[in-house]
Amino acid sequence: MKRVTLELEFIFRASPTILYKFFTTPSCLIRWFCDEVDITGNEYNFIWSGAGEMANIIDDIEDERVRFKWEDGEEDEYFEFRMSKSPVTGETILEITDYCDEDELDDQRQLWESQMKMLRQETGG
Repeated sequence: MKRVTLELEFIFRASPTILYKFFTTPSCLIRWFCDEVDITGNEYNFIWSGAGEMANIIDDIEDERVRFKWEDGEEDEYFEFRMSKSPVTGETILEITDYCDEDELDDQRQLWESQMKMLRQETGG
């Protein structure tokens, strides 16, 4: 199955500083992304329904970008959260990059949209 890049963009009222915390700290990640998370250095063990998946932070610029690579993922694939401020509205633009099989594109998009709805509730918009 062909792998494809999924790029999504969401607008938040929360600042990049607040969003960054929700991507990197256990107490915030469990509020919107996973059931549990164990962090050791740059290794994140994300746990959903008792099953864990390891990811490593491979790029981290505070309040700007966090890029994870799944331990068992394809060599050149990652998932990334990139934050910037709109110069016009002052809102935060969150860009997500992820990869999936071509036939899972719609499901993956719906999953991220659902996750962003929860994140928006947790961050106040």
